Amino acid sequence: MGHNILYIEDNPDNMMLVKRALESRGYILLEAFTGMDGVTSAEQNAVDLVLLDINLPDIDGYEVARRLRASSKHNLAYVPIIAITANALKGDAEKALSAGCDVYMSKPINIRELWARVEAFVPAP
Repeated sequence: MGHNILYIEDNPDNMMLVKRALESRGYILLEAFTGMDGVTSAEQNAVDLVLLDINLPDIDGYEVARRLRASSKHNLAYVPIIAITANALKGDAEKALSAGCDVYMSKPINIRELWARVEAFVPAP
């Protein structure tokens, strides 16, 4: 049985790329296209890792990370969160980390880097 990874991303092309890359390694990808759907999915499912876009259509990824960390579902305070974003301005990485993300990755997504980052937190099944 694979590990559940929640990807919160509003761009369907990015979602498909990451889904194919991670499922090829045996992970199960749970999809959420808005921040609120992502928070709900994390609270309703067993999640081993969260991949989080910052620019979402409702609440931004920083707020998603803060809500996950403050969730009444205890393990969400500790589940690893990897921010994956096109935001590359000075201070963006620090902002993501201070909101509760563990790692900051920039887009475009490098699949080998993604695999390495994911496997550092959740070994491939």
